[in-house]
Amino acid sequence: MRLVLRPLECVFTAAAVLLSTGCGGDDDDVVVAPPVAAEAAPTAATCPAEVAAVARCLSGKDSAGAYYFIAMPTTWNNTLVLHAHGGPELGGAPTSADRSAEDLARWAVMVKAGYAWAGSTFRQGGVEVRAAAADTERLRGIFRSHVAQPRRTILHGQSWGANVAAKAAETYTAATSGGVAPYDAVLLTSGVLGGGTRSYDFRLDLRVLYQHLCNNHPRPSEPQYPLAIGLPKDSTMTSADLAARTAECLALDKPAAQRTAEQQQKVQTIVDVIKIPASSIQSHLNWGTFHFKDITHLRTGGASPFGNVGAVYAGSADDAALNAAVLRFTADPAAYRKFAEDTDLTGKIPVPVLTLKAVNDPTAFVELDATFKTTMAAGGSADRLVQTFADFATHSYLSDPTYVALMDRLMAWVDQGTKPTPDTVAAKCPEFEAAFGAGCKFLPAYQAPALATRVPERTRP
Repeated sequence: MRLVLRPLECVFTAAAVLLSTGCGGDDDDVVVAPPVAAEAAPTAATCPAEVAAVARCLSGKDSAGAYYFIAMPTTWNNTLVLHAHGGPELGGAPTSADRSAEDLARWAVMVKAGYAWAGSTFRQGGVEVRAAAADTERLRGIFRSHVAQPRRTILHGQSWGANVAAKAAETYTAATSGGVAPYDAVLLTSGVLGGGTRSYDFRLDLRVLYQHLCNNHPRPSEPQYPLAIGLPKDSTMTSADLAARTAECLALDKPAAQRTAEQQQKVQTIVDVIKIPASSIQSHLNWGTFHFKDITHLRTGGASPFGNVGAVYAGSADDAALNAAVLRFTADPAAYRKFAEDTDLTGKIPVPVLTLKAVNDPTAFVELDATFKTTMAAGGSADRLVQTFADFATHSYLSDPTYVALMDRLMAWVDQGTKPTPDTVAAKCPEFEAAFGAGCKFLPAYQAPALATRVPERTRP
């Protein structure tokens, strides 16, 4: 039996009254969620400047230790966008809601377009997808219990958060939530969507190639360790320390014209073999160092889930010599299985899923979307997936009208059953440029190449 919240029966907490929200939409679509045990109501907070003129904000800390931020627009369309942020953040558990406030500022267009917005910092810090998915779902319950009852809830995952959102959509369904679907649809943007066991392979490839070329991470005079673990558990290396080493070898801190011929040749070898722009080498090397350390020592019991045995590298001046010389590592089977269980996807998502990827995304390769398409098909969800691509070379944010168009077509899919196509999304985008600025660059005919065309396959446990 569905418990329906009638418009005249809407009862809000003091926090919701503060926001002056109302009930609207079709009452048959508004389902009362079970109460959230042990969750305190959020309190009024100062909105980021980007939404201060159009919304009121709340923040709080949930029972698991995650902080969160909520924005309710003055004119609400009765839809909640539940945001899973990218990253992930390292350095331990969060101590404030600052990260969520920053996410709200970045995604202010959602609030300006009339959507309520809620985002969690995640409780744990580090690379732990299921825990972040649970924190996101807990925030949904907090919003419903203490703020308002949305007619629709859209789960939005950005970057690494797309992995989180996809995992949440698989995990929290009508079948696991008392017969009531917690999410109406999913939007995944700039997503790391190959699962952890495939999305990070190229970062180990970068580590071994960098070490072959530079031999300073670690230095010969330092204790040696398997590069696949990122760093030894007791290492005190910082990102600044690593940047100093790349400056020594590659002069990444200088324009290309100021590098020596040897330095520029090494940079070009990395660009050609790993297929990343020079401007991304430092960030990916950081992730292949500090994220790998987090995964190995905090998530998989001290053994690495990453390996490069069987990977054949191409693009250097002498590929045979390169493949013979680079260090090789075998993924630990138990660590691989544990990491896969936390991060890999089944594709069993029972609601509409719309994705967006910049074709030249330097952080989350466009080829990852081809892997996700295969995963969704294997999970029986092929008909619930629509993928879109755009002509950008950035990762963190594309353009305001791009996201408004995606949400508009996604809501039409949910509310009217009108499934979008890349063409209909592209056609809709210019309608929002007058209100939200220029920036429509959809490529409706684009198809993502297979991940193996960019990242060499390898032996897996």
